[in-house]
Amino acid sequence: MKKILIAGTSSGVGKTTISLGIMAALKKRQKAVAPFKVGPDYIDPSFHKFVTDSYSINLDSYLLEEEILQYLFRKNLKHKDIAVIEGVMGLYDGSSCEKNPGSTAHIAKTLKAPVILVIDGKAMSNSAAAMVLGYKMYDQQVEIKGVIVNKVSGDAHYQLIKEAIEKNTGIPCLGYLPAKEGLTLESRHLGLVLPKEVSNLNTKLEEITSLIEKHINLDKLEEIANKDKLIIPQNPASHLKGIAKGINIGIAKDEAFNFYYRDNLTLLEELGAKLIYFSPIHDEKLPRGLDALYFGGGFPEVFAQELEDNIEFRKSLKTLLSQGLPAYAECGGLMYLTNRIVDLDGNHNEMVGFFSTSSHMTKRLQRFGYVHVKTKSSFKIKGHEFHRSKIEDKSSLNYFYDVLHVRKKHSWKCGLHKKNTLAGYPHFHFYSNLNLVKNAIHKIKEIKRGGYNC
Repeated sequence: MKKILIAGTSSGVGKTTISLGIMAALKKRQKAVAPFKVGPDYIDPSFHKFVTDSYSINLDSYLLEEEILQYLFRKNLKHKDIAVIEGVMGLYDGSSCEKNPGSTAHIAKTLKAPVILVIDGKAMSNSAAAMVLGYKMYDQQVEIKGVIVNKVSGDAHYQLIKEAIEKNTGIPCLGYLPAKEGLTLESRHLGLVLPKEVSNLNTKLEEITSLIEKHINLDKLEEIANKDKLIIPQNPASHLKGIAKGINIGIAKDEAFNFYYRDNLTLLEELGAKLIYFSPIHDEKLPRGLDALYFGGGFPEVFAQELEDNIEFRKSLKTLLSQGLPAYAECGGLMYLTNRIVDLDGNHNEMVGFFSTSSHMTKRLQRFGYVHVKTKSSFKIKGHEFHRSKIEDKSSLNYFYDVLHVRKKHSWKCGLHKKNTLAGYPHFHFYSNLNLVKNAIHKIKEIKRGGYNC
């Protein structure tokens, strides 16, 4: 099993486009590709899945301990030929000015993965060598084994950059992508749009893949990709095996709700739970026999009209939550459970109305970055926030979280709690605190024994 990590000098240099093209090109070579994404992002992994037909796994060295990262990485390599790991931001950018926490470089060192560095070659030649040399020398434990140059004006321009980099750094250049309009993917306020929303996505991917095959030395890339012994460490959740047997968990999954860490869902299944998917947009009512609900994040503000139009679903959901059906919601899920979503122009769409407050869209980010969360029940867990909405603060709201921003060190209240429903802005990776997962499952079973079942 081989592995390679595609990193960038910064955000916006084209590492997602190039990563997708490499995944697609390797797949055309009959390679079974295991896609991974560094960091907490949900959208890039959805493109990985579209290209490879395999679920992409998040690798976040701030949210997860190194032993857990090693386990999740190797667990998801089974029956695959090569792991392609897409980095996040710039190679060394993490949760602080320290070299390790949360960065692509930390993942590269943890997994001993060789790095292919993507640079923007527009309007430079020898300066590219100085930049690459700086990245090489900054942390020599990071193995930068190749360079791909993006946005090059042509082959002559690339040859200038290639000669400068290879002569002054000793790192081989694997090729380039020409500067070309229309290769980038559309975006919105939280990053890229989802694959289903990209016009002519297959056509774009075919063009990107064709350029990758024409201009990048894939044989050399496969040669650089070093082998992994695929020794899977002990499962950190093995002591919890079977504790969720007999529990049916409803998962909200449609255009509006789709931000889930794949390992969160597989963990619930491995613990014995049965996952049953439903759509707040398209379904008239919840599936029967559910013991709990899980609303992930997404873009409810984009599909607010469709959510509002499903009146019967909203009414029945509110009734069930009021009767005590356990539910957990993150970010977009929280917004859906409030009275309404209000857009930037003051227009509003009615939502479930379980929590007596409203969600307001804003022009700027309200929260962004890693957080530490302490619950009222004294559990501690690391999380991540990234949203342009805020809920209207009211004295009647019961907050369940004390939240501390890791970098800025300021704190606030979050996490609305009512009946057996908990909803907050932070996104959690369940492997960050398995005891919290254990406690939640025990609570669901306790409520089920008490006679509640929808």
